[in-house]
Amino acid sequence: MNRKLIRPDFGEIKDRMGRGPKNPTPADSPSVTTLPLEGAREGDPSVPQGTGSPRRKIAPPEQTNAESFYYLKQMQSKTPMVIVLQNDEKLRGVIEWYDKHCLKINRIKEPNLLVPKHNIKYIYKQDEEPRIRRSRSSKKGDSDAPDVELPPYD
Repeated sequence: MNRKLIRPDFGEIKDRMGRGPKNPTPADSPSVTTLPLEGAREGDPSVPQGTGSPRRKIAPPEQTNAESFYYLKQMQSKTPMVIVLQNDEKLRGVIEWYDKHCLKINRIKEPNLLVPKHNIKYIYKQDEEPRIRRSRSSKKGDSDAPDVELPPYD
């Protein structure tokens, strides 16, 4: 028994659907089509309009280097900083150097410290520290401390 496999010709099916062959030969069409250059983008003069896929948003880089920029700026200007640790302890000093895992803090009249970054809750400039300090009297009835009027906060 002899069985013959019947395969349709896809060129004929595309012609029936009105699309025509994908890569026409010069005998099929008088115009010559050019393929876009490698690396060319849609919208470039060398790329025909309507070809290619729609533009995708480019994912932001994983590292913005903002942390490095901030540390370098504070190191160069020797800005006094306040470093608040995870246990709410505050360290005051100037950042001498940093690396991926720690900061070295120079302090006045105290030993310098090497602080691991994972122990830091947040950092701010000492100039930005709140200036409001309330004096506590040692006795309940003692009112020797003068009352200070604070300006309204805007």
